[in-house]
Amino acid sequence: MKLVIHGKNIEITDAIREYVHQKIEKSASHYQNLTTEIDVHLSVARNPRITTKQTAEVTLFANGSVIRAEESSENLYASIDLVSDKLARQLRKYKEKRQVKGSSRTKVELSAAEEQPLLGDLTRDRTPELPEDVVRCKYFAMPPMTIQAALEQLDLVDHDFYVFQNIETGQLNVIYERNHGGYGVIQPRNSQGESQNGRAAAADYQAV
Repeated sequence: MKLVIHGKNIEITDAIREYVHQKIEKSASHYQNLTTEIDVHLSVARNPRITTKQTAEVTLFANGSVIRAEESSENLYASIDLVSDKLARQLRKYKEKRQVKGSSRTKVELSAAEEQPLLGDLTRDRTPELPEDVVRCKYFAMPPMTIQAALEQLDLVDHDFYVFQNIETGQLNVIYERNHGGYGVIQPRNSQGESQNGRAAAADYQAV
């Protein structure tokens, strides 16, 4: 199992490196047969107004899936403890989903609202907080998947959105958590305002 540690505004000392290996490898020890690589990113915020300055972010690659956890606190070692605990929970959730998928399961379906255009601004009720510069780029494999599979991935990456390649259309889609519950799917549209599969270019998605 490959474990890579990166640092931003911090020197990765031998003590930090050893602690990361100890905590993260313990969290992933029962899933080594599923794990191909673990990426750990440690950072310290320079803004004095930010109280939780020490951040630990872990991205784990497991058989085509990406599992992500992030925690911040005033102490780097505490952040590593917190993120390792969260990673363990995410991995248990991932394993449970794999077990359910192998047996009978309730399918996630598109709600009736999917045929209607998404009303309102996607950023409604959110305060824009755009960074001045692009501070980090990430590159991931993007195998084609269904919307149902993308929803499962969204639950694992500790983000409120997930970009994926739709297996039905071959296009890039975004599935995201809506502020008032449920999920939305953003799809490219043609000049007629329809996606390649003939549905509205943006639709609500609800797990049932």
